[in-house]
Amino acid sequence: MHVGIVESFFVIFTGAAALAALALYTRQPLIVAYIVLGCLVGPHGFALITDDRVLAEVGEIGIMFLLFLVGLDLPPAKLKDMVGESVLTAVASSAVFFGIGFAVMAFFGFNWIEAAIAGTACVFSSTILGIKLLPTTALHHRHIGEIVISLLLIQDLIAIVALLVLAGLETQGGVVATTLTVVVALPVVAAVAYLGVRFGIVPLLTRFDVYQEFTFLLAVGWCLGIASLSHHLYLSWEIGAFVAGVSLANSPIAQYITENLRPLRDFFLVLFFFSVGAAIDPTMMLHVWLPTLLLALILVGAKPPVFRALLRWQKESDGVSREVGFRLGQASEFSLLLVFVAGAGLISGEAAHVVQGATVLTLLLSSYLVVFRYPSPIAISAELRRD
Repeated sequence: MHVGIVESFFVIFTGAAALAALALYTRQPLIVAYIVLGCLVGPHGFALITDDRVLAEVGEIGIMFLLFLVGLDLPPAKLKDMVGESVLTAVASSAVFFGIGFAVMAFFGFNWIEAAIAGTACVFSSTILGIKLLPTTALHHRHIGEIVISLLLIQDLIAIVALLVLAGLETQGGVVATTLTVVVALPVVAAVAYLGVRFGIVPLLTRFDVYQEFTFLLAVGWCLGIASLSHHLYLSWEIGAFVAGVSLANSPIAQYITENLRPLRDFFLVLFFFSVGAAIDPTMMLHVWLPTLLLALILVGAKPPVFRALLRWQKESDGVSREVGFRLGQASEFSLLLVFVAGAGLISGEAAHVVQGATVLTLLLSSYLVVFRYPSPIAISAELRRD
């Protein structure tokens, strides 16, 4: 039976609401609910939705908006200021976690490209989970919130570089094409974005900023426009969206755009994570359960002490260092995105399933460790529940 787009949306968003309620009751991140829904009703489950390709393409828009909003939070002046403790911790931890992911995949016989992609996926901690489990007071006022957000932002920048390299590797010519892409295409996109904001966007916003609908449409159009330019110059859509965000980060309405685009971003991200779940084949997952479980357990066990040791080396207190480690002790939505961007051309289905499965397991395990031990809006204990 053919299922139209309206019926597909009904199944996805009704099912997502039901599983999200269950996830909230069990103190789980909503990302997991969306992925599990894709597994259940997708082509490898009950097959209520058998063609998830269109939904995956639509869901990719959510990733563009996600990176657009990341760029909006990273004005050039802020990028220059992110030095010292956070950079050293982020870079050193990234090297450790890359080595862990690479070693596990190589041990189980995956080729070096797959091991490198998996190792890169292990570098990141979940921005969504890390921010959601921080109490509002910690997010805005406490030193621990500053450390968590700084580390996540630097990891976001590393993710941008990784996406750029993957996009280049998928073009003909491999490493040579990647280098030429970075040297030629990226400056062109950045220059167009800078000039477009200075001589186009800012004058329009200055004249018509009282019209909220116009500001919203202009921001969406700008994001998709620079993303399209990036794609036509053989960069990824996501890189263009990030550049579009950075180009607007210094504008006085950056915060307004951020707040108003979040619901739209979340709508498309539900579709993206659903499509990730729909692509997971339980039969294949059974074949790779051992590397998946081992990778997940090693990451959950290694990330907190690694972050703690590095932060202690930077003279942070033991309590702060330990808490930051647990709050960042998981893989990330960017781990899923890397596998999505790599596609069948760079990574096998088995390797992709290892990364996807390990990511979901780390999100599950890490969220429980945080809500049982530290203050959060969904903490198990009433004494720890804060917002």
